[in-house]
Amino acid sequence: MLRTTCSPEIVIDGFETFEFSQYFPFHHNVAVEADTGFFLFHTDSPLRRKGRMTSEQKRRREFLEQLYDRPDSGAVRKGVAELLKTVTKGRTTVVVRSDDHRSYPSAMKELPCRITHRITSSLERRDKRNPLFEVNLLDLMIRHSTAAHKRETIAWSKRRQASAEKLSIFLVWRNYVKRRWEKGPPVSSAMLKGLTDEILSAKQVLSKRLFRTHIPLSPTWEAYYDRRIKTSALAVNRCHSLKFAY
Repeated sequence: MLRTTCSPEIVIDGFETFEFSQYFPFHHNVAVEADTGFFLFHTDSPLRRKGRMTSEQKRRREFLEQLYDRPDSGAVRKGVAELLKTVTKGRTTVVVRSDDHRSYPSAMKELPCRITHRITSSLERRDKRNPLFEVNLLDLMIRHSTAAHKRETIAWSKRRQASAEKLSIFLVWRNYVKRRWEKGPPVSSAMLKGLTDEILSAKQVLSKRLFRTHIPLSPTWEAYYDRRIKTSALAVNRCHSLKFAY
């Protein structure tokens, strides 16, 4: 009989990308188990474009913010709070590893469980000895596996909604189909966690239909399923309104 285990330590990060154009950046907030590499959950947070810009780019940003409103300055805190609330549900204590993003401590204050927060500078060498190795590896694999997130790509995401959907598919592949190590025993992160006893094929993953109304979801994942995440620069954002999809 399989026995599901919960890692005592979770690693979180904000994977930065953009939708529609570079004037609409956002974070995919991600959480992964430190020992199994299991990709637990993700949310998203729209950001304001930052970094070095020309005078023309600054004027363009100002124009777009007047047209579509400026992103919520607390979006990262809210997105990470929901991320942690979901992955720590039912726990009384947990260790969270992260970089020194200033929104993380305030997000953790909203949780009912006791958190030990271990911070590692984002400037530290990103090798296997880095405490954030598992989430750094996850970020690397997301960029490697998804054309929209590669550097200098022409395949960027047109909608944050679609980017979240692709990341959800990646989550299933990473946990249940992908080997934990390329060299070593044929085990997946789901096997190490006790969720399956074998690496699953795509046919096995899709063998049984899961009904939305039978499965509780977080507010953000409910919005993902209904396709309610809006890209403000698009005139049309189609939602999921199929009658028999529930």
